Amino acid sequence: MSDSRPLVVLVGPPSSGKTTVGTALAAALGTTFRDTDHDIEAEAGCSVADVFVTHGEPHFRELEERAVARALAEHTGVLALGGGAVMSGETRRLLVEQGANDGVVVWLDVDLHSAAKRVGLSRDRPILGVNPRAMLRHMLETRAPLYGEVATLTLHTGNREPEDVVAEVLAALAGRPVAP
Repeated sequence: MSDSRPLVVLVGPPSSGKTTVGTALAAALGTTFRDTDHDIEAEAGCSVADVFVTHGEPHFRELEERAVARALAEHTGVLALGGGAVMSGETRRLLVEQGANDGVVVWLDVDLHSAAKRVGLSRDRPILGVNPRAMLRHMLETRAPLYGEVATLTLHTGNREPEDVVAEVLAALAGRPVAP
């Protein structure tokens, strides 16, 4: 693993707070925030939702796997991955390696009620499809073991303020060896 790596990588399902917590955490650490979904949008020239509709989920997952590998190799701040990034075996391998080399991979876990409330009827979450609550339940259940496989720290975000979650991440980082 290179000396350059993210200070913290955030994983978790849609609506777990990766962007909200990530931007606040980056500000608290005096570093930058990067979201691999934004990287994919920049590469594709359209929104994640449009990539799904126009090219399908398999194409999106290929773009996502490359974006995650690139970001893990280049970014030195706080990095948020898309909710489904852990479905890739290669991405999980890279994240486990990150954790094995003193990297911090935080699983922002959220309960169904909180996630459903946060998602609402958002159109920018194409994977949730026609029945968002059922898809979200299925997603939370099937992806949980994958998030658990890669995480070095698990924090529950349901019914919690973002600043409380950020404070918990900062407390966990205190005293850990992190790359400059």
